[in-house]
Amino acid sequence: MRFVGMMKRSIFRSAALYFLAPACAFAGSNVVNLSHYDMMRPDFDAMKREGIIGVIHEATYPRLQRDAKYLDRQMGALRSGLLWGAYHYADGTDPVRQADHFLSVVSNAWAQANPVTRPSSGVLLVLDFEKNGHYPGGTMRADQAVAFVERIRERTSVYPGIYGSEYYLRQALNSPRVSAAQKKTLTNCWLWIANYHKEPRATAPWSFWALWQYCGDGKCGLPRSAYPISVANVRKAERNIFRGTQSDLQDFWQRRAWQPTGGKPRRESERG
Repeated sequence: MRFVGMMKRSIFRSAALYFLAPACAFAGSNVVNLSHYDMMRPDFDAMKREGIIGVIHEATYPRLQRDAKYLDRQMGALRSGLLWGAYHYADGTDPVRQADHFLSVVSNAWAQANPVTRPSSGVLLVLDFEKNGHYPGGTMRADQAVAFVERIRERTSVYPGIYGSEYYLRQALNSPRVSAAQKKTLTNCWLWIANYHKEPRATAPWSFWALWQYCGDGKCGLPRSAYPISVANVRKAERNIFRGTQSDLQDFWQRRAWQPTGGKPRRESERG
């Protein structure tokens, strides 16, 4: 019994160390996100050589604008054999209209990609849910975020990820104005969370994060040896850690991404 007790304590300590270990100990910094604010022409071949597996790019932003660099960078990333994702920077206007515009831009760009280079996984979709101080339209509320993600699910059969800073998500979703039902709906989405100083811990109502942005525009308060802030020719990058192995990331993308059929996505009523 004493031996069993010692074994149990040892297993408990090992498990505790696993969950307390820095994310770099169990996952790689293998996802980069970009937007029209990144002015250089990214070297996607070099990114892949440096271990990057996927790129998530801004596709749309307020009000109903298309990121002018999205299509060209999609083509370049796919030619280099990278996985592709798209995000929408939200505002406080009609969330269904925002979702429809986002899907239209993403699907039209995907239809222009070479079928040979398009990965079978499709496009990983994300709602950028943060305080909007950049553009007109105000900040998206939690109920609007629910309407947005439900619209995406209705038209694609998948829930998007939700991106936000640890501080903002805690503030926005712990408001008494956010119902338990709304929180439950949002947890159907996978969590992409930002914290430039430490591994995120306050993930409620999610039980864990799937993707952690530890560096934004080169800003990072973590050790450079374990948390690089540049990649390829992008000196001030936005880098992310996936919770899992490279194989897990490939599988995650395959399960969570949307495969556009080309052109405008069909409405639910038009599906057979």
